Amino acid sequence: MALMKVDILERLQSELGSSEKQSVVITEPILEWIASALKSENDLLASGFENFCVEDKKDRQGRNPATGEDAILSARRAVRCKCSGEWREKVNQKQ
Repeated sequence: MALMKVDILERLQSELGSSEKQSVVITEPILEWIASALKSENDLLASGFENFCVEDKKDRQGRNPATGEDAILSARRAVRCKCSGEWREKVNQKQ
């Protein structure tokens, strides 16, 4: 299952009885704050939720999947997420 921002907005609307606009007002600042923290601090620990780590990736050899041609993939920053122990326990609880 893929979780998209629209899913979060719809869930807020149904659970809180909020309008679409209110859901956006609640959600957008949180997502912007996470992005800003990752950009400036590199790592973000959301206690009891998730640990977001920024990794610097070097240039590397790759391949264009459409043409099969070799290509150099540029250096970039990537975010790696690791769930907290709390969440891991919830997922592994027997129903």
